[in-house]
Amino acid sequence: MSHQTAAPNGLPPRRISEVARELGLNTEIILPHGHYIAKIPLAELEARRNQPNGRLVLVTAMTPTPQGEGKTTATIGLADALRRLGKRSMFCLREPSLGPYFGIKGGGTGGGHAQVVPAEDINLHFVGDMYAVEKANNLLCAMVDNHLQHGNELGLDPRRIVLRRVIDLNERSLRDIVIGLGGPKNGVPRRDGFNITPASEVMAILCLATDFSDLGERMTRMVVGFTYKGEPVRAEAMQAVGAMQVLLRDAIHPNLVQSLEGTPAFVHGGPFANIAQGTNTCVATRLALKLADYVVTEAGFATDLGAEKFFHIKCRIAGLNPAAAVIVVTTKAIAYHGGFTDSGGLGNLAKHIENIRLFGLDPVVCISNFPDDKPADYARIIKFCTKLGVEAVVSEHFDKGGAGATELAAAVLRTVHRSRRKKLRFLYPLAAPIEKKIETLATQIYGADGVDYDRGVQSSIGVFNKHGFGNLPICVAKTAMSLSDDPERRGRPRGFRIKVNELRLSAGAGFIVAVCGNIVTMPGLPKVPAAAHMKMISGKRATGRT
Repeated sequence: MSHQTAAPNGLPPRRISEVARELGLNTEIILPHGHYIAKIPLAELEARRNQPNGRLVLVTAMTPTPQGEGKTTATIGLADALRRLGKRSMFCLREPSLGPYFGIKGGGTGGGHAQVVPAEDINLHFVGDMYAVEKANNLLCAMVDNHLQHGNELGLDPRRIVLRRVIDLNERSLRDIVIGLGGPKNGVPRRDGFNITPASEVMAILCLATDFSDLGERMTRMVVGFTYKGEPVRAEAMQAVGAMQVLLRDAIHPNLVQSLEGTPAFVHGGPFANIAQGTNTCVATRLALKLADYVVTEAGFATDLGAEKFFHIKCRIAGLNPAAAVIVVTTKAIAYHGGFTDSGGLGNLAKHIENIRLFGLDPVVCISNFPDDKPADYARIIKFCTKLGVEAVVSEHFDKGGAGATELAAAVLRTVHRSRRKKLRFLYPLAAPIEKKIETLATQIYGADGVDYDRGVQSSIGVFNKHGFGNLPICVAKTAMSLSDDPERRGRPRGFRIKVNELRLSAGAGFIVAVCGNIVTMPGLPKVPAAAHMKMISGKRATGRT
């Protein structure tokens, strides 16, 4: 793949200044990174605070197959189609992580004719936002260990340090390590470990901060560990927050790029959805709503993870009120989850439709087209959705770009028009007890009979309540492959309970992570990683796959 990926009409991408002008941005204020990428100063959001917002459309999915269901391509194709219909549209995505890119998943820029470009740059180093998050996180870690080295005046218990270092690669050998070996001059020995960068609380904070000042305030509230007396120690006590803000000074500005068809896009922030909130930055979405009449965004995985966190965490913090939600479906996913039965694939889809309606929104079902699909299967899905009062549309955005998604766009516009007076409904108040919030998600969103807690979880709840963290929303970390916490329970499982193994505090980001099932925050590489099939194409900047 060349550095300047050609659009469907054979033309190279538009210069980023031209894309900016389409959005009404002054090209003198944008911060170009080459010809096709630019950062948009955060001041543009403040300058437009009195302008009306456009309509926000969320793209989510049914429970996926291991290959995923193509939410990113659907997001891009829908935005392209809305633009083809004469609407001023753009879309917002997360930044891909190098871990999955070199591991097994591949890039995060879409595919076929529904891509965001320049794909090679975005999938690799992009503008350095991931590195800025990594350095800010690891600087704080270094300051914590430096505090231990120089007398530990705060009485920080080395056994109760909860902050971990991060790196944007899959490396299982770094999950559990010992640092500080080699004698008194080399630090205080203790157990430590690495998370992947998208799992960093600093990444979550970057994505949820409402402005640069809020970014700093959230980082001061980060809990790095607990004292011997059980008191929380915050990042502000390490005197690292000012330097962390300096490292993130450019990362907080949204990144402007475009689709193959030239539709403007913000690609900004990159938390995973199975272990974090899984959405792009609040500032990018809010600015997009000032610049476009229709903004399409994606939340990672299905409604039980991505959409639920999008509503309960991001929308709460950023004051967003989505106008509609699209549920991406494939015949492969229907088959994978048990086929065309109420307890199988169709039952799974029905639960995700139910989940969107729990939040007061009307869903549209997007059936993503694949060449070997059977038209009869499309008809069965459409008939099933019609019985539920939901419009379902076959979309060919992968093969045809925006031209293949115009029926989907028309269905979304009809839904937005019908829902224009609806307001987002939350399923729990923040003041509810921690156990009640977790139970609400387990029973209402997953369909579980109840919740069981591992030893130590109740102790964590007591500590969190004691120190004023009990009113935070819940961010569940669980498998994306099932509505339950067991990836082998496909379809629409019933008669199960959710097991909470651990609670983790993200006080700066502003949520409590409930870890369910076998979830790791540092992935490993498969036997044959995607990196084994990559090489430089002679004479060209970009990497490609053989």
